[in-house]
Amino acid sequence: MTNPTNTMIQRNIQRVTAEEVQQAAEYQAAILADVAGRRGTLHGRIKPLASHMKVAGPAITVEVRPGDNLAIHAALAIAQPGDVIVVDGKGDLSCALLGEIMATQAEATGIAGIIIDGAVRDADTLSKQNYPVFAAGLNPCGPTKLIPGRVNHPVSVAGAQIEAGDLVVGDVDGVVVIPRAEVQAIIALAKKKLEGETQRLAAIRTGDLRPSWVEKALRQAGMLGEGESL
Repeated sequence: MTNPTNTMIQRNIQRVTAEEVQQAAEYQAAILADVAGRRGTLHGRIKPLASHMKVAGPAITVEVRPGDNLAIHAALAIAQPGDVIVVDGKGDLSCALLGEIMATQAEATGIAGIIIDGAVRDADTLSKQNYPVFAAGLNPCGPTKLIPGRVNHPVSVAGAQIEAGDLVVGDVDGVVVIPRAEVQAIIALAKKKLEGETQRLAAIRTGDLRPSWVEKALRQAGMLGEGESL
C-alpha cells in the first residue's frame, strides 16, 4: 500500500521557461490580466509589502493549514532559483506564516519572491528591502510547525486556480496567474495591448479626449438612443 505522505511533496514539475518569465515581466500585471480575459487575478487583499516590489516566475504551490508553516519550509528546500513560492494560507490572519528569517533564506536560495494568502510579520524590515513579499495582512504572532501540508499540488489562492509551474506576475496592483500552456499566447496579446494603450495615451495628450467606442457601447447598453449623442 502506498504511503500517502510520499505524494504530499511533488519535486518534479514542469515550469514556464526562463525566457517566458523574462518576456512576461516586461508587462504590468494589469495588462496581463486584461488580455487573459480578466481571469486569474488574486483577490485584492494580496498586496506587496512595498509598492516597489515586483515578481515574476513559475509557481511553487503550497497548501497549509491556517497558522502552520511547516509545508512552506519544505517548499523553500526544494524550490529552484527563479521560482515563486505561492501559499494557500486560507486567508487566515491569526498568525504570521513567514518573517524576515524565512524571507532572507528564500532570497539567498535564489527564489524570486513569495506570495501568501495569509499574514506575515517583520514588515518594517522587509518593506525597506527589495525582496518581493506579497501577503494578505500582518500579524506579530508566529506560526506552528506541526501540521502536514502539500507542496506542488493544485491550489486555489485568493480566488485563483494555480498549478505548479504556472506563471505568476505581481506588482503594486496585485498578482495575476497565467496557466503554463497559455503563456506564449498571453505575451503576444500583451504586446498588442500595450501598443494600443500607448497610442491612446498619446492621442489623449494631443486633444483626442473621448474614446471612439464609447457612444456605441452606450447605445448597446440602452443608455443612449439611436441618433442621440453625448
